[in-house]
Amino acid sequence: MFAADFFLKISVRNVYGYQERVLFRYMSGAKMIIQRLKVDSEQGRKYIAGILDRFTLADTGCSTAVAKIIKQVRDKGDEAVLDYSRKFDSPDMTIENMRVTGEELHRAQSEVGDDFKESLRFAVDRIKVFHEREMEDSWLLTRDDGTVTGRLVRPVDSAGLYVPGGQGGSTPLVSSVLMNGIPAAIAGVPRRVMVTPADKQGQVSPALLVAAREIGISEIFKVGSAWSIAALAFGTESIPKVDVIVGPGNQYVAEAKRQVMGRVRIDMIAGPSEVLIIADETANPVFIAADMLAQAEHDPQALPLLITTSEKIADNTVIELEKQLVLLHRQDIARISLQEKGAVLITESLDSAMELANDIAIEHLELQIHEPWQWLPKVRHAGAVFLGGYTPEAAGDYVAGPNHVLPTMGTAKISSALGVETFLKKSSIISYSRQALLNDAKHIQLLASLEGLTAHERSVALRIK
Repeated sequence: MFAADFFLKISVRNVYGYQERVLFRYMSGAKMIIQRLKVDSEQGRKYIAGILDRFTLADTGCSTAVAKIIKQVRDKGDEAVLDYSRKFDSPDMTIENMRVTGEELHRAQSEVGDDFKESLRFAVDRIKVFHEREMEDSWLLTRDDGTVTGRLVRPVDSAGLYVPGGQGGSTPLVSSVLMNGIPAAIAGVPRRVMVTPADKQGQVSPALLVAAREIGISEIFKVGSAWSIAALAFGTESIPKVDVIVGPGNQYVAEAKRQVMGRVRIDMIAGPSEVLIIADETANPVFIAADMLAQAEHDPQALPLLITTSEKIADNTVIELEKQLVLLHRQDIARISLQEKGAVLITESLDSAMELANDIAIEHLELQIHEPWQWLPKVRHAGAVFLGGYTPEAAGDYVAGPNHVLPTMGTAKISSALGVETFLKKSSIISYSRQALLNDAKHIQLLASLEGLTAHERSVALRIK
């Protein structure tokens, strides 16, 4: 044993609730799996300051390249989309096979198993039921003098749904099809256009196609990355221009959405996935570690955080992270996320933990504490809140019902989850009778005169003579 090595023996509650003694060896020079910091320490304050400022850490290094891609697509249409697709995704792609055919949609049904179809329909039903409650109605307000005001709620004409192809096309993100496509359908969007990158052979995962067909999407194009976003924003000979673009993607997709924002509506500029777990002494470190790893495996830049009032929970969670990490297929990605981004933070009270959580405004907030519903009123800023030890964030990703497209990088302070309202727009309704205008005229004229807008004032005066 090296002189600088030391052993840590600690009591751990395992998943079955039994106590066991675990012996760990930390070698000199070895990097700890995650930072363990006290909130009120100098290092803790420095770490928290960085987290609070994480919006500025979004990757915009690709902005010049994306701007060039957008210009090429805008100027050359299908030709540019095809060139980029051949260069980065499918070398043999042609204009003719860029759109998914009805035959491909039909064939995909036989290429997926019945178990998948059953789980797909289960998820679709849950997501529909939840999002139907979000639908807004038009409304009118009347006054005794004949004035009618109100709001007219209407869907946009078209929506573009970006669906990542997964890591090398091998992990189709079926949930993205559902979470983007179902709210658009409930809003009443007449045209939904899906884009997703093809593999080297020019194919799209049958699971994605079956999911799209299940929710009524048939207009699907085998294009991805920034050039697909540009095509949706400006339109090409083959790909229609849309009014709203939604869906997650890599930094090129995010940057492209940022650059076309304003010409079209977008859902949000998404950063790396995030989770913040607040835990007291009643929490189970096994569950905490599992949920931190569920975020860490997304991306080396993902942010897994624990704030706890218990030193014992902090210690045991660190140990559980090491034990569970080695069981993951994506353990290399998860380890980087834990070491470079994550932290276990120790604070004195749940009040201070909740206040810090509101400052951080995390994407996923888990309350693994005694009586979590009593603490829910203290939550002001979070993309989604998960209450209790038996509510894993993974449930929200797939079948709970609420949307999993959530604000990141602290934008939960000002933004909401993607929902039906993302695809709706509102127009004001105003109707005056002559008597109503007579009643309001002096106020309109006074305010118009104050602002020096004599034509405004005159437009009223002419009507009440």
